[in-house]
Amino acid sequence: MNSDAWTLLREFTDARIALGRSGASLPTKEVLNFGLAHAQARDAVHQPFHSDEISNELAELGLMTLTVKSAAEDRHIYLNRPDLGRQLSDGSRNTLLTSNIGSYDLLLVIGDGLSSHAVHRQSVALIRELLPYVKTLGLTLAPVVLAHQARVALGDDIGEILNCKAVAMLIGERPGLSSPDSLGVYLTWKPERERLESERNCISNIRPEGLSHCAGAFKLAWLLEQAFLRRLTGVKLKDESDNPALQQRIKPLIGLE
Repeated sequence: MNSDAWTLLREFTDARIALGRSGASLPTKEVLNFGLAHAQARDAVHQPFHSDEISNELAELGLMTLTVKSAAEDRHIYLNRPDLGRQLSDGSRNTLLTSNIGSYDLLLVIGDGLSSHAVHRQSVALIRELLPYVKTLGLTLAPVVLAHQARVALGDDIGEILNCKAVAMLIGERPGLSSPDSLGVYLTWKPERERLESERNCISNIRPEGLSHCAGAFKLAWLLEQAFLRRLTGVKLKDESDNPALQQRIKPLIGLE
């Protein structure tokens, strides 16, 4: 007889289930595991964003990059003043205004968010999977912007300055106790600083243990296609990428594991 009836179920989830007990408390092993997970989550929040490494990896894909900073000068300010993470610093604003970048269809912004660990692990892999779809859709792609101390809405500020039709913000999500490396993507049509949260679409939990890079790229490509067809994003654009009847030019390039 199996001494732990939950063993089979625990193989299918990282959730903290069936931890057992020792008297009225958790077993020592589970207490230590919780402490480790909590430490990993804290480390993910405070790990520095090495944008130069991301830039080098994107250069291997043939992509140019620009680096900017939000108005939050350091991590402490960033965590205490979310509003400053949503707007560019004066220096970065001037850099973009004088960059002489023409108008593009799509802008990709990679922001550290609340987990630069997630950005380092997932962002380039996701973009690699996305590029064939961008080519299929015939979209022009702006230089990728790497943003330090970034919140989601910073993409709207950047997209408005660069006059792009759509912006996809790839950003580290708030770490969970089983997912310190989860990447989120926020897609906004016609980005501008007055955009509301309800006017963008979100794809969450992109990582090998969650939504795969391949599946995440397909969902983003489907939303991009529909955004350009309907000229909108947000609550009026539902993710129906699993409906074959609504697939136009975008179809899975390979099987989605």
